[in-house]
Amino acid sequence: MPGPTLSGDGGSGLPPESFCREDETDDALFYRQPRLVTHIDDEAIGALTAFYRQVIPDGARVLDLMTSWVSHLPAGKPLSGVSGVGLNAVELAANPALTERVVQDLNRDPVLPWPNGCFDAAVVTVSVQYLTRPVEVFAEAGRVLRPGAPFVVAFSHRCFPSKAIAAWLERGPRGHAELVTEYFRLARVFAPARVFNISPGRGHDPLYVV
Repeated sequence: MPGPTLSGDGGSGLPPESFCREDETDDALFYRQPRLVTHIDDEAIGALTAFYRQVIPDGARVLDLMTSWVSHLPAGKPLSGVSGVGLNAVELAANPALTERVVQDLNRDPVLPWPNGCFDAAVVTVSVQYLTRPVEVFAEAGRVLRPGAPFVVAFSHRCFPSKAIAAWLERGPRGHAELVTEYFRLARVFAPARVFNISPGRGHDPLYVV
C-alpha cells in the first residue's frame, strides 16, 4: 500500500495554500518563550481528562504529541510511561506526567524517534491546528502505536491565529472535525475515525475529540 502524500499539500489533498500561516518564521522562535498556561478552561480540562481515563488502557505507554507543561492525563491512572514531544524544553521539563521528553519540531521533521508498535495510546491536545504536515505526523503516530491502540486528537476554539494553518482558520467545529478525520483517513493506518462532542456546557470552552 502506498504511503501518505509527501507534497506541499500536507498530504491532505488540500491545495498548498491551505497549510500556509500568517507567521511562517521558525516555530522554534515562536515557542522559545515558555508559556506555563492552560489553553482551555478547567471544565473543558476536566471533560478531556475523563475522556482520556475511559479510552487509555491501564498500564499503557502513552505518546503525548505537541505537548507542553501539562498533559491532562488522569491523575492516579496506572501508566507504564508517558513520552512527550514538544517544542520548548522548559515546558517539557515542568510536565510531571512525562517520563521521557523529546524536543522536536514536527513541522520540520515528522519522523518520530521510536520503533514500530511501542505505544499503547497517543494523544494530541489542542494543538493539531498547527501541523503543516499532518498526514505524515498521523502516519508516524500510527507506525509507533500497537495495532488497535487509540490515537486521540482533541481541539477547542482557541489557538494562536498567526501559527494556525489557513485551512483551520477558515472552518468551524464541524469543519475542524472533518479535517482531522481526513488526516486519519489519508494516513492509511487507522480504522475509521469517530467524532465526539465532549463540551462541558454553556459558558465553558467547547471541546471536541476525533
